[in-house]
Amino acid sequence: MKYGIFLLAYLFGSIPSAVWFGKLIKSVDVREHGSGNAGATNTFRVLGWKVALPVFIFDVFKGFAAVKLYVWSGVHFPNPDLVMIILGILAVAGHIYPVFAKFKGGKGVATLLGVMIALAPLPTLYAAIVFIIVFVSSNIVSLSSLLAGFSLPIVYYIMCSGNIGFSLLKLGFFIFVFLLLIYTHRSNIKRIFEGTESKIYFSKKRREKNGK
Repeated sequence: MKYGIFLLAYLFGSIPSAVWFGKLIKSVDVREHGSGNAGATNTFRVLGWKVALPVFIFDVFKGFAAVKLYVWSGVHFPNPDLVMIILGILAVAGHIYPVFAKFKGGKGVATLLGVMIALAPLPTLYAAIVFIIVFVSSNIVSLSSLLAGFSLPIVYYIMCSGNIGFSLLKLGFFIFVFLLLIYTHRSNIKRIFEGTESKIYFSKKRREKNGK
C-alpha cells in the first residue's frame, strides 16, 4: 500500500480550509465573494485576518505534510526527490481542484510555500523575504507571489549548486512552480499591467483611505 501516499497527498491538498473555516466561523462561503478563490488572500479580503491567518497556516501545513509523507510513512522508493516532488504537486493540485469542494479551490500559493519549505527550507526563506519586500512596496499579493516564485530557482541554484544535496530535479521543479504561478495568476498579471489589480492593506486607516 505504499502507493497510497500519493492519494493521501492529493487528499491533504484537497482540504478546503478557506471554505470550511469561512463557513464555520462566519457562515460565509468565500468562493461566493471577492475574487471567488478559496485561498488565504481572498479570505482576508472577505472575512479579515482572524479567519485568513488559520487558513494560511493550514494551507502551508498541507503542502509541507504532503511532502513529508514520504519520510513519515517509512516507505522506500529508488528516487526520493522525485517522489517528494510528485507528492508536493499532488497537494497543490488538490488545493486548486479539491475533491471536497466540488473541484473549485484557490491558486495554491500557500500550499506551494509548504511544499517549498519541506524541499528547500533556506532558499524558501530567501524567497519569502523577496515576497515581503515586494508586498511592503506594492501591497499586491499576486505580484509578490510571482516575484518570490521567480527568485526561488535562482536562489536555490546559487546556494546549493556544487553541494552534495543539490538536485537538478528540485531545480526543475522550482522552475515549474514559477511557470505554474504564471498560469494560475494569468488574470492577475493582466490586471497588474492594466493597473487595476487589488491591493491589500493591513492598516484600517490605509484601507479606508484607499476605499478598501
